[in-house]
Amino acid sequence: MKQLDGKVALITGAAGGIGRATSKLFIEEGAKGVILADIWDEMGEKFAEELGKNAMYIHTDVSQESDIKRAIDLAIEKFGQLDIVFSNAGNPGSGGGIENTETEDFDHTMAIHLRGAVLCMKHSIPLMKKQGSGCFIFTGSVAGFQQGMGGLAYSLSKAALIHLARIAAVELGIFGIRANTIAPGGIATGIFGQGIGFSRETAEKWGDLRKEFMRDGQAIRRAGIPEDIANAALFLASDSSSFITGETLLVDGGLLSGRIPHDPQEGQEQFYKALQKLDPEDQKMMIKQIQEGAQKSMEQLKDIKPEIRERIMKRMQRMAEKRQEILKGNK
Repeated sequence: MKQLDGKVALITGAAGGIGRATSKLFIEEGAKGVILADIWDEMGEKFAEELGKNAMYIHTDVSQESDIKRAIDLAIEKFGQLDIVFSNAGNPGSGGGIENTETEDFDHTMAIHLRGAVLCMKHSIPLMKKQGSGCFIFTGSVAGFQQGMGGLAYSLSKAALIHLARIAAVELGIFGIRANTIAPGGIATGIFGQGIGFSRETAEKWGDLRKEFMRDGQAIRRAGIPEDIANAALFLASDSSSFITGETLLVDGGLLSGRIPHDPQEGQEQFYKALQKLDPEDQKMMIKQIQEGAQKSMEQLKDIKPEIRERIMKRMQRMAEKRQEILKGNK
């Protein structure tokens, strides 16, 4: 007997990265139906065909309540039930500090990560109550625990998802419904490539290349991969975790356990070697983002004490010089 025999799941952000790996694993583990919800229509439709008759794709922008409701309705229409909802769709949001946050970007990021998860619950709970069982899983992040792991809106939304699982656990436990969060660490996916402005295809390629310079950032010396999170989602969706609710499962390779000694120069070299494997135009886009970010950081130093500002500016200058040296050497 497989772990998800007879179960039906809805997975948002299912066309790539973590959602794709999880959808594939759920089908392999006997799911009767998996609704693949995403906005990447071409890849989503192709992926559903690859997975076979137990998978169906539907265009779903999780910032739109009507899209979420249609995806849930499809699960009932085609498979007659909904047992698992994995709220996984996301975007990286913008960087920068609180005072530089664009309101529109903040609202959009919160809508995708947090409001999308809440609306998935809102429209699924009545169905699960009738069944007497159900399972919600949220893709959180180490950024929900610690500053510096993501942008403002991204980090706040992930922290909120961690607490949402606790709230839902208490509210829904009496109905046989569980809710948990997975907090990934450094996972090699395309999400941050999308934030740079890469196409979805290039972002996925960049996600794979990230493995090369992410391996030494945590206690387990390799980059996390989407399958690591898929396996965690399978555990939380299966009866093996039937007495677990309101929890957050860290899948971070020990990232939050402590700082790992490493050579920043080596890490920078690995980053730019990976960058050289992209098309020239995509390389230019990435370098432009880095330069603009550095310029903004320097502009923000004007209100800092002169002696501190000077030290920081010298460090940033050394990094810029090393970047140029690496890029010249790799050509």
